[in-house]
Amino acid sequence: MSDGPTYGFDTLQIHAGARPDPATGARQTPIYQTTAYVFRDADHAAALFNLQEVGYIYSRLTNPTVAVLQERIATLEGGVGAVCCSSGHAAQIMALFPLMGPGKNVVASTRLYGGTVTQFSQTIKRFGWSAKFVDFDDEAAVAAAIDDDTRAVFCESVANPGGYITDIAAIAGIADNAGVPLIVDNTSATPYLCRPIELGATLVVHSTTKYLTGNGTVTGGCIVDSGKFDWSASDKFPSLSAPEPAYHGLKFHETFGPLAFTFHGIAIGLRDLGMTMNPQAAHYTLMGIETLSLRMQRHVENAEKVAKWLENHPRVDYVTYAGLESSKYYDRVAKVCPKGAGGLFTFAIKGGYDACVKLVNALEIFSHVANLGDTRSLVIHSASTTHRQLTAEQQEAAGAGPNVVRISIGIEDADDLIADLDQALAKASA
Repeated sequence: MSDGPTYGFDTLQIHAGARPDPATGARQTPIYQTTAYVFRDADHAAALFNLQEVGYIYSRLTNPTVAVLQERIATLEGGVGAVCCSSGHAAQIMALFPLMGPGKNVVASTRLYGGTVTQFSQTIKRFGWSAKFVDFDDEAAVAAAIDDDTRAVFCESVANPGGYITDIAAIAGIADNAGVPLIVDNTSATPYLCRPIELGATLVVHSTTKYLTGNGTVTGGCIVDSGKFDWSASDKFPSLSAPEPAYHGLKFHETFGPLAFTFHGIAIGLRDLGMTMNPQAAHYTLMGIETLSLRMQRHVENAEKVAKWLENHPRVDYVTYAGLESSKYYDRVAKVCPKGAGGLFTFAIKGGYDACVKLVNALEIFSHVANLGDTRSLVIHSASTTHRQLTAEQQEAAGAGPNVVRISIGIEDADDLIADLDQALAKASA
């Protein structure tokens, strides 16, 4: 699309990054199922490998189908560039990779997806990195946790599983004062509901597997670069500010300016970590994004109706949906997610662990799967699945206690979802 008019979200989700195929005129973005690309000549090849010219070399690094997806997500998020990769977990490692080093740490929210808590508390230790987990509602504690070795602050906009809303602007201010970037996982909200970069985030990560694709067909991840962080303001980020030996001393920030992080993610991250998104996955996600706003509107509408019904059910202890007036996060919705609190939340069942298991087994429309953000309504008992590797204390801190069920509300008829939950709750407490 041209740089002329300012287009609305609904237009950009269909058109951003995409142009008719110059060879065939195909209107839908083709799947460029190719490993490599023919160079014009030896000089062209050398320029590409020296990062003197932008183009296609090898599909581990760049691919035309994936490039369209990168531009579309970056546009919707208000970033300058993006790097797509093989999964949401890959996106998290890719986001941290240029920032961290042995002995360095990331300050992370306690309210994160269980797999992220495990990745940060266990797996990243193998790189010599560490994580400090803090309640991000306690802003003083977040500020106190940041030390000289902290290289990033990490949170979710709408936390999985509980649907808790993070005060992104407040956390961004803390990160800015410390001279470190804020990374926000915007998977549960999507750029339709929340725009973390406008609230001060440096980087935004997604599991594109979820709402962006929306149909449960492929896995993928994405890192969006705001282009606003000064990587050369200190010596904390040598991967971006210091000479890079693999490129004859090139300095990414000096050379690429606002796009330094994006170029590093491709030229170093994808080159050496190899967490590549395949072009067919990019194609499915592009098709999903075309209806993102329509789906998110319905997800929110249904979630509000189901959450209100559950809150008044005698067999339910509490509901965590931030769109309820009873939620402590209700006032944040208008500031952080002005179009709604999303479609993901938890509720606690009277009867504890056993009642949760019975409910999951009794549901008929809700699918029992380890996923969220599908058009279909989904359910899981986090304590026995996604958060099973965590301690009891970590489970409670993440909002995934033994008496809690997570539901991802789909776009079906809300009355049918309520009827399904009603019959399952009756069987759970029988």
